[in-house]
Amino acid sequence: MTDECRVEAQPVRWQVRVQGLVQGVGYRPFVYRLATGLGLSGWVGNTPDGVTIEAEGQPEVLQSLVESLRVQAPANARVEEVHAEVVARSPVFQAFQIRQSQEEGAASTRLPVDLAPCRQCSEELHDPINRRYRYPFINCTDCGPRYSLIEGLPYDRARTAMRHFQMCPRCLAEYHDPASRRFHAEPNACPDCGPRTVLCRADGTVLAKDEAALSEAVSRLAAGDIIALKGQGGFQLLVDARNTRAVQALRERKHRPRKPLAVMFDSLASVRQRCAVSMPESQLLTGPERPIVLLQALHHGLAANLAPGRAELGVMLPCTPLHELLLDDLGFPVVATSGNLSGEPIAVDNQEALARLDGIADGFLMHDRPIVRPLDDSVARVVAGRAQLLRRARGFSPNLSLPLTLPPGWGATGGHLKTTVALSTGHGAAVLSQHLGDMDNALGREGFARTVDDLQRLFASVPWRWAHDGHPDYYTTHFARARCDAPCAVQHHVAHIAAVMAEYGITEPVLGVAWDGSGLGDDHTLWGGEFLRLDSQGYERVAHLRPFRLPGGEAAMKEPRRSALGLLHALMAEQADEWETLAPVNSFTKAERKLLMQALKAGLNAPETSSVGRLFDAVAALSGVCLRASYEGQAAAELEAVLGRTDTTSPYRFELPEPEAARPWQVDWAPAVFALLDDMERGEPVSGISAAFHQGLVNAIVAVAKQTKLSRVVLAGGCFQNACLLESTITALEGAGFQVFWPCRLPPNDGGLAVGQLAWATGALQGREGPCVWPYRDA
Repeated sequence: MTDECRVEAQPVRWQVRVQGLVQGVGYRPFVYRLATGLGLSGWVGNTPDGVTIEAEGQPEVLQSLVESLRVQAPANARVEEVHAEVVARSPVFQAFQIRQSQEEGAASTRLPVDLAPCRQCSEELHDPINRRYRYPFINCTDCGPRYSLIEGLPYDRARTAMRHFQMCPRCLAEYHDPASRRFHAEPNACPDCGPRTVLCRADGTVLAKDEAALSEAVSRLAAGDIIALKGQGGFQLLVDARNTRAVQALRERKHRPRKPLAVMFDSLASVRQRCAVSMPESQLLTGPERPIVLLQALHHGLAANLAPGRAELGVMLPCTPLHELLLDDLGFPVVATSGNLSGEPIAVDNQEALARLDGIADGFLMHDRPIVRPLDDSVARVVAGRAQLLRRARGFSPNLSLPLTLPPGWGATGGHLKTTVALSTGHGAAVLSQHLGDMDNALGREGFARTVDDLQRLFASVPWRWAHDGHPDYYTTHFARARCDAPCAVQHHVAHIAAVMAEYGITEPVLGVAWDGSGLGDDHTLWGGEFLRLDSQGYERVAHLRPFRLPGGEAAMKEPRRSALGLLHALMAEQADEWETLAPVNSFTKAERKLLMQALKAGLNAPETSSVGRLFDAVAALSGVCLRASYEGQAAAELEAVLGRTDTTSPYRFELPEPEAARPWQVDWAPAVFALLDDMERGEPVSGISAAFHQGLVNAIVAVAKQTKLSRVVLAGGCFQNACLLESTITALEGAGFQVFWPCRLPPNDGGLAVGQLAWATGALQGREGPCVWPYRDA
């Protein structure tokens, strides 16, 4: 073609829809700069399902725009889908602009999460010549509060808690300046127009404001006082982490006698002085989500009662500018634990905190920015070389990216402890609420109901079917049954395994090893040591731990010595006189022992269980590690803490029937317990006993896996919060040639149940359209 014949192509107009985490992360300003740099005209705006762009220019330039939308996206964005199509060129565009958000339509976008201060904001925070110097609410498009202040979608200031604060002329100029880092930063504020801090007594009397409030809080913490601080997602209780007396006072007032307390440090360098920190752990600590990270503790210079009986310490770095200023001024680490009485949800409202935390806190460092929804600190660790969430909340919820398609119109209510709720929201996507706590108290149940309504409103998605746990007495079961005519029950341990399958997108048959405290089984006993085959036809109980009775039922959860008594009774009921010297037996009075033995013989208030969690309790009690527990999982955690990982003690043996025996096979712990009792009598160290028990459990898993001849093994349930058990099992199974899957982005405990219920009840794991009633096969 000659130059005379070459005619420049006519401009065209494309509409581009971008889905994923593209709101509250500076995506519209990014698109604006990208489009103007390419010389395009048009607009970009938020919509309920993401970001929409209309741009006009030459096709090759528009193609360059589309390609850049994913590969050059802001650091905190997560682009999942980009769809472009040609549209009519009307009306005429004169330039490129950011348009007012569209409100119509069902929401399906991923919500922006609360993020720690970015490097630039942190530098400005400490710059004496910057107008935001020491301003506790500094933020930009790359950091700051998001989910904790969103009232509705699409994400704009008018639909956030920041609507109560009108931007001053300078902040407004930044907001409209494409060259500014705060271009369309919705929480934008400064000392002249934004939230303010105050320090109060429990009766609401204001003691100091702004900088003086921070200074007074520092003085009081240094003096040993307990301060309730209003963070991004709720109140925290702070106290000097070096002060044993102050920590003990917090424990007594909060009714938390032994459960570990998290500690906040001012910097990674400070953490390294007190804990061993690997590179993956440092990345977790310093990432924008800033979870609590479990680390091996050295405890140099810290109070001895931070994590009694535990080898790990929960550690975090400042997650807000307010925390950053406070820790900088203090010069020492502080306990940073949830602002509540033990077992209750965290307080979020100022007046609520003053009422509920009166008698716990000596002072209240608060601010006037409303918190729309409670968000506990997330908890994570590095295990088997991967980051794993143990509590999913601030920085992670409610976004959920699964490699499978979920039908719309479903909800799942989770379990009774560590509860979360999940919804399918359309376009095959789902959301998972933040950690909501236990449903044992009215405040927890009220918070659960509010969260369901909140998610339904945010995503304009009201489920017409609900999945729930198989236990008929759970609050979450009653809730699901009240919300629809045909709820779908999902067996507890099936949901555990299905959650991991959903996380990895596994659709092939698996052997699921679901070990936890307990869940109601299909035979109406308490399961918890389960080997289940899951496939497209349903599930089969392939094997389980030998059951034993729990004298006192639920009381055994708080008294491991009861589990030990039940274990001994199942093992050698006729030799009860020989047990009396054993620590868990001797801890009961003769009258108590008589009543408990009668209950065990009659099966009265002594339910049978196959629970590995209760077996851990029994072994911890028999070895003298823990007779009474003040929090869930204490005995197992303390048994793990004493084990010697380099110990050469031979593993305890668990017996398994031959492969041709009728299923479900029973994994018998009797040889292991006899060996343990022999070791106790010989005075073997507890570290060796713990190591032998842990390795015996690992060997039992491998033995069952070999007999089932399934190539894929899923590990799920609260017992796999035990890092030694999980890592040793992964190593042993992989060494035997199995593919092993374990929860990473979902908690292994009941915090992931709702996702498993959703995936199993809808048939999504098999690519089916729900609802499905999956049969239980027990040969």
